Amino acid sequence: MVEAAAAALAVEAYRDGRNLISYVTKKLDYADDLEKNYKRLTEEADKLFARRADVEAQVRKDMMKRITKECDAWISRVRVIEQEVLELENEFKKGTKRTWRKRRILSRSTLSRRMANKCEELHSLWAEGRVETDVVVEKPPEPVRVINSPRTENKPSLHWAIEEIRGHLRDRNVKRIGLWGTLGIGKTTIMHNLNNDEEIANMFDIVISVSVSEDNSIEKLQRAILRRLKLNVEGNNDQSEVAWRISKELENKRYLFLLDEVSETLELHRVGIPEDEMDSKVVLASRYEHVCYDMEVDEFVNVKRLSDFDAWKMFREKVGRNINLPGVEEIARLVVNECAGLPLLIDRVARNFRKKDNINLWRDGLRSLRRWPDIKVQGMEEVLEFLKFCYDDLDDETQKICFLYSALYPEEYDIFVDYLLECWKARGFICDVVDFLEARDRGHSILSDLLDVSLLERSKKMKHVRMNKVIRNMALKISSDSKDSTFLVKAREGLQEPPTEEEWKGVSGISLMDNKLHSLPEAVDCEDLRTLLLQRNHELTLIPESFFQSMPKLQVLDLHGCGCRSLPSSISSLTSLTALYLNSCRDLMELPADMKALRKLEVLDIRGSGINYLPVQIGHLLQLRCLRISLSNSCIGSLIQGQSRFAQISQNIISRLRWLEELTIDVDPHNQWWDGVVKTITKEVATLTRLTSLSFCFPSVDCLKIFVTSSSLWKNFSFTFRFSVGYHECTSYQILEHFEYEISRCLKYADGEGVDHAIKKVLAEADAFELIRHKGISSISEFGIESINKMRGCLIEGCTDIEFIIDGTHATEPSLGCLEKMVIKNAPRLASIFAGPVHSGSLGRLTTLSIYKCPKLLMIFSCGVIQQLSELQHLRVEECHEIREIIMRVENSILEPGSLPKLKTLILIDLPKLRSIWVDNSLEWASLEGITVYMCQSLIRLPFGKSNASNLRYIKGQRMWWRMLEWEEDGTEGRLQSLCIFSQ
Repeated sequence: MVEAAAAALAVEAYRDGRNLISYVTKKLDYADDLEKNYKRLTEEADKLFARRADVEAQVRKDMMKRITKECDAWISRVRVIEQEVLELENEFKKGTKRTWRKRRILSRSTLSRRMANKCEELHSLWAEGRVETDVVVEKPPEPVRVINSPRTENKPSLHWAIEEIRGHLRDRNVKRIGLWGTLGIGKTTIMHNLNNDEEIANMFDIVISVSVSEDNSIEKLQRAILRRLKLNVEGNNDQSEVAWRISKELENKRYLFLLDEVSETLELHRVGIPEDEMDSKVVLASRYEHVCYDMEVDEFVNVKRLSDFDAWKMFREKVGRNINLPGVEEIARLVVNECAGLPLLIDRVARNFRKKDNINLWRDGLRSLRRWPDIKVQGMEEVLEFLKFCYDDLDDETQKICFLYSALYPEEYDIFVDYLLECWKARGFICDVVDFLEARDRGHSILSDLLDVSLLERSKKMKHVRMNKVIRNMALKISSDSKDSTFLVKAREGLQEPPTEEEWKGVSGISLMDNKLHSLPEAVDCEDLRTLLLQRNHELTLIPESFFQSMPKLQVLDLHGCGCRSLPSSISSLTSLTALYLNSCRDLMELPADMKALRKLEVLDIRGSGINYLPVQIGHLLQLRCLRISLSNSCIGSLIQGQSRFAQISQNIISRLRWLEELTIDVDPHNQWWDGVVKTITKEVATLTRLTSLSFCFPSVDCLKIFVTSSSLWKNFSFTFRFSVGYHECTSYQILEHFEYEISRCLKYADGEGVDHAIKKVLAEADAFELIRHKGISSISEFGIESINKMRGCLIEGCTDIEFIIDGTHATEPSLGCLEKMVIKNAPRLASIFAGPVHSGSLGRLTTLSIYKCPKLLMIFSCGVIQQLSELQHLRVEECHEIREIIMRVENSILEPGSLPKLKTLILIDLPKLRSIWVDNSLEWASLEGITVYMCQSLIRLPFGKSNASNLRYIKGQRMWWRMLEWEEDGTEGRLQSLCIFSQ
């Protein structure tokens, strides 16, 4: 046993010895191979790092793609091993600085073995990082692709559009926004700035900006969107399939599409743009307003021309240092004026003037600009071609000739729409139409087309249009080459002498309006003349007797506001005359005796002239369709052959005008004799069977009854009226000034009492109602809810018994559901707007509420009213001295944060007891843009905090009032301080 055990131990010892020898041998081998392993390590590392460089180069090669996750992980591993190799190299280099002693052989061996292992890792990583494999994949589309574009912050005329659109984008109910305006107005700049806007980018997951091709090709638009979304549908030419692929990609994304240069209606679903995605929007830009309508946009933004300030700033920046040459600035401002606020034109002209380095060149350049387009001007020709494209793009010749006719009026001149359409009709441009109403409707369609392409512009004045000077110059250039529209236009040029006889020849239209002419030629050769505009030559007191002798084709003659005391006998030779304007010729006392020679005359306007009676000659104008006259007190003492001029009215003059469609009789508010004859005239007017428009003053309700019971026409849907019942100081309709569109049926009732059936009957058909100094009713509900529910505008003034506007106590239906504008003035007993229960839909369309001088008014929004005012945009309260709260908490204890969602402006003036607008900061005031506060010394807290009223742009008030304000939240004052505009 002992021997066996000893033998086993001997064997084991032998084996251990051999293992030890093997172990030591390996250690010695590793130690001997240290330099070789180090060299191999550096070689393998260099190979790996070179491969990494190749991979990274491949990644950088296509910046439109991103690195794969697998490749990214490989590079990360290479970075880690690179650090490990560096540590091994440092350890080796430290050892070489000292002699490797035998006692350090184990360290040499360990380091060598670690290097050998690391070489294997390096080689393995090198093998994995083959360049042939996919190291990059397509990047996802970036949320915003920034576009180089001029910024608009320093151009308020353009930047306001971005502010407007940004506000609409915040509104969840707005899905589509239409931006429109003429060529070169700055639409593309606006769209690019919308694309680059950081706030807008934060509203969406992706912003996609594309320019729609001129042919509105869905295929091209889809390709542009596919590129932006980085979608590959190679080989698939099926539009519907591509649309499906785009829509799937956009699914569950908040997207904003910016579609520029849309020239025709696009069906977005055919492109692949979903129409029901929550919080996604589309903004489209077009030259044509009708495209925005056809594409059913929710909000319209019309790009106006640059303001004078912005135009000058843009021009100055683009011209550069030459603008600072001595004496140049004054000329430069005149140059800018010639550009009419069109950014495209300013850019082109500035490029030209940038090269002019002395004042002589600047003066010569200005002269050339003023003669354009008669002579070529560098830069201007390109713009002319742009604008002429809009003209050539018009559908038919009627639109073109109507456009050219508008160039007879001065640049930037406000042209009254009704007058312009009458001239088009008189000139025969509106063909195949007999009725005046139909002609007006056709004319409005033509006008709409011209406005749609921005060849004409809407004026700031209601029912007026204008033509800017650049487009007018283009029109005059075109007309000079036309056979039928050759013009002599010298309007507003300060002329004291008429043009030479040679200039009058061969033209179809002459405009000498707004000059200082003292005289006209005795006779001129104007065989082809069809339009003669001489209005507002106040010093033209005499027209030569034979002046009209050679104008057989004249159709429109405008002498409005001239100083002439009489008309020459040669006017009877104007047998083609269709429209004659003598209004405001205050020194003209009578019409020529032989007016019946004007057998084609359809329009006669003598309002405000010295002819303040109804001349018997008018009874001979049997083709007359539109008559406007004024009757005033001054004609009482005027006698013709011992007979009062007014006595002629009773001779059935009006009833003879059986073709009459439009009649206006203005009556002096202080008239003393109108009562005695108005019934006779009313009965004659009631016999007219073609009447479609009547402006008339009924001194009493009895006279109104005569007309409404005798004539059935006035209730026709196409009949327009302005009826004044009773006498009042102001002959105009004040409520109409608050509307942006035309109101065609108006009733003004003054100094009445109680409720009359005839008033209720007319009121039920009226769109606007003015109740002035009325007595005997406590609310307008007494006229009957059914009678007032159609009206869109209401003014109440000086009504001493009115306590409420609406008394809903006995109402069973919504009240004033169509009302948009309400003005209340001087109602001494008014306590509240609404009394009693408020039915859903009441005041649901109200956009403007203005209240003045109501000393007993305690509340504006009684319980339930504020919930109905979802459309209210403008609120003004002035001189209501008992008002303590705009929104009373006791009446509105439960108020949603989104109440008054569209309120834009709030004006509070002279409200000495006003303590609050709302009790705290809980309302969002989502659309509020401006607040004005004056003489409200008790208002020491505003309902704003750090986060609400995000669209607020200004706070107007007195500096002392601002200093007295208290704030609920820290930081609110600092946020609002920059918005303040102080009066003192």
